[in-house]
Amino acid sequence: MGCQDREIDPICVARFFNAFGKGTWYATEYDPVTETCFGYVQLFENEWGYFSIQELGEAKHPQLGIPVIERDRYYTESRISQLCPELQESIKRRSELREMEMGEERPDDFELER
Repeated sequence: MGCQDREIDPICVARFFNAFGKGTWYATEYDPVTETCFGYVQLFENEWGYFSIQELGEAKHPQLGIPVIERDRYYTESRISQLCPELQESIKRRSELREMEMGEERPDDFELER
């Protein structure tokens, strides 16, 4: 999946969750070479970052020894603001800032003083 780093409200293309406890991983980008995703993680703290698909798959239940992280097979692509209401305010603010930037007149070139 492509890069969405310029997207104010990126599309979340996959969701992973801990079937036995806390933790949800929303993937907005994926690198098939490194099998690494970038996205929003709700675990100890809610934050944007990178996570490894391999590492998620290696997480095992301490007593049962079975994998605990699952991909939500019924998930449909959604904007991150729809999935994580706590992000709505920051997305709104980023949108306002981008509108302000677009409204500013910026010269493409400028002359250096000689």
